[in-house]
Amino acid sequence: MPGRPLLDRLYGDAFALTYLAVCAALTVWALAAGTAEHEDASLAGVIPVLATAPVSIAALALPGGAPTFVLAVMLGALVNAAAITWCSRRLRGGKR
Repeated sequence: MPGRPLLDRLYGDAFALTYLAVCAALTVWALAAGTAEHEDASLAGVIPVLATAPVSIAALALPGGAPTFVLAVMLGALVNAAAITWCSRRLRGGKR
């Protein structure tokens, strides 16, 4: 696959992949809790947004409902995962 080396460089770290999995689980949980009928359901979306800040907070300025929420969290998670991979590789001295 031609795009595979780029994806491996951006998200090929175990810490970044774990972070992406946690963000995906938080987003699914927030969407499921948002459809529930209890008083704390409206605050469920705050957790994934804070976990993927600062990009997700800036992306939430776009108009829309649930699709914008998912896009903002996804964009924030991808940017943060790339930063985690970069930091992890720098701390290891550039080795895989």
